[in-house]
Amino acid sequence: NRNRELNAMNPRLLRPALCVALGVLAAAPASAACLRNVAAAPSPLRLASLALAEVPVGSVGVTYVGHSSFLIETARGATIVTDYNDYVRPLITPDIVTMNNAHSTHFSVMVAPGVKHALQGWGTPERAAAHDLAYLDVQIRNVPTNVREVGGTRYNGNSIFVFETAGLCIAHLGHLHHRLTPEHLAELGQIDVLFVPVDGVWTLNQNAMLEVVEQIRSPLVIPMHFFSGASLQSFIGRIIGAPALGYEVRFSDTPSIVLSRANLPQKPELLVLQPGR
Repeated sequence: NRNRELNAMNPRLLRPALCVALGVLAAAPASAACLRNVAAAPSPLRLASLALAEVPVGSVGVTYVGHSSFLIETARGATIVTDYNDYVRPLITPDIVTMNNAHSTHFSVMVAPGVKHALQGWGTPERAAAHDLAYLDVQIRNVPTNVREVGGTRYNGNSIFVFETAGLCIAHLGHLHHRLTPEHLAELGQIDVLFVPVDGVWTLNQNAMLEVVEQIRSPLVIPMHFFSGASLQSFIGRIIGAPALGYEVRFSDTPSIVLSRANLPQKPELLVLQPGR
């Protein structure tokens, strides 16, 4: 029923049932980096301070800037900011910016001159945004989704951006407004780290967003896009109240973390990072 609802939401998603089933069975992502390789002996996640001086080889640095913006730093020095906007920015000018949705707090009309690549996540009903960028040691691609608005649906109005580096797949859901179809999940592949909007009002409601977390089943989930401690605590309560998902909740007192395949949590974890420029 939910898939039929989504297909009705976007006629372009209508595909023969057999093709969809085959896509799910194959579940072939664009890169093998999105296929999970379980580490033999995971170690605890190592937290780092803001503005990493150096990212170790085989690792990636993630800093929660605020709202839905993260700074991603790779071992070869690539810097990316998600949902780059004119209100919440890091103190550095990144190499690459992604802008998931055409909303004032999710994109910029004044991209800094030093930015080398600005990736727009929204397209038109007839033509979705399509990105597949290789830069130093990171590959960035997108999976288009739709946005609900007063009076209708803005088809292809949002993108889930996927960042592949250090053998990890990191996905940013952007301004997600609906559950994911089998086609979306096949395009995403196996996601290791998931940035999830948890406001429950401007994006997908919290119960449905929890279903998206269950659909993707990333071992590490990092919440974003919460406007108060109440909305964050409400989502935390829902994930604790869903023991079948198996997520443990952990709070960091810093905005940054260094991740590698070897230190992904053994049990699924929701990690709350403190926002900071």
